[in-house]
Amino acid sequence: MVMGNRFPWYLWCAVAAVTSAMIGAHWDISWHRSIGRDTFWTPAHIAIYLCGVLGGISSAYQILWTTFGKGPDAEASRDASVGIWGFRGPIGAFIMAWGGIAMLTSAPFDDWWHNAYGLDVRIISPPHTVLAMGLFSILLGSLLAVTGYMNRATGSTRRMAEWLYIYLGGMTLVNIGTFIMERIFTSAMHSGFYYRAIALAVPFYLIGLAVAPGVKWASTRIALVYMLFWAGINWILPLFPAEPKLGPVYHKVTHFVPSFFPLLLVVPGVAIDLILRAGRSWPRWKTALAAGLAFAALMLAVLWPLGSFMLTPWADNWFFYGKVADYRTGPNTYTMRRMFVPPEDGYYWNLLSSFAIAPFMAWIGLHFGHWLARVKR
Repeated sequence: MVMGNRFPWYLWCAVAAVTSAMIGAHWDISWHRSIGRDTFWTPAHIAIYLCGVLGGISSAYQILWTTFGKGPDAEASRDASVGIWGFRGPIGAFIMAWGGIAMLTSAPFDDWWHNAYGLDVRIISPPHTVLAMGLFSILLGSLLAVTGYMNRATGSTRRMAEWLYIYLGGMTLVNIGTFIMERIFTSAMHSGFYYRAIALAVPFYLIGLAVAPGVKWASTRIALVYMLFWAGINWILPLFPAEPKLGPVYHKVTHFVPSFFPLLLVVPGVAIDLILRAGRSWPRWKTALAAGLAFAALMLAVLWPLGSFMLTPWADNWFFYGKVADYRTGPNTYTMRRMFVPPEDGYYWNLLSSFAIAPFMAWIGLHFGHWLARVKR
């Protein structure tokens, strides 16, 4: 059983930290695409590193309070904790504390990298990789903390934890989508590597997080959180003015540039929930095979025609933000010419391999999800 209200306070800090990081990450990418690199102390960077501060401080407080606190609440917290190096606390708190350290360590590394090499040409740079590892640790620690609380709680506190679990699951998909953004741009929606990247990154989380005990329609709801957050931030960013401060400028920009329309993950999300419900007595490999194949097939079925639509003038509006280009996008690029990138070498292999990769990642995700469902500390 859960006692007291200290742990929910810690959970709300974890949620605030993750939200700050996801807002900051998308804002920072748009800042680079709209303004360029002007200073390290941009509001977007501050929002990102606020995640490390909130996650690190709140988790450290929870560990110290669990270890040295007095009273029945502290005793109950110690009973639902693990011990590391003489300290007691939820396993999620220890992981979040490490993530906060990694994120804050990446800050001076990122500043030095830009001063030495200039503007990022790719999202995945060495300092960004350290930052992503820290953020992933805070996400994982938050999920573990919420799951452990959820598996011990009852009544209204259980329902609150379920909503936090769904929200953090959606933020996990937002984080994964951001990390593979360079492989899933709009002009690549008819390419094989586009679907292979999605199959490698998404099924593990979308299927694995859906097996939490007692959480109904988890995959569908997690997918909806991802889509609403991703679309929402892209609806908000263009409302604010921006202009490039670096050159050369190939395309005039007057406001913050959004990314691309979110993946329609709610479609395979519904199918995954139905398969998990129907296959409760199936062996795990069979469930993973059915869910993974359904994911790969439905992604191809909905994203291929969506790609064709997104390159038409009908998508040039505030809702779909179809033709968006940063200041470095030249007039002869595929984006400006409304064209798909040509089929890559190994196109058919990449496309077909997604139907093998998705079930395999689903199988690993199911093992992770069943382990996560047993976490109570």
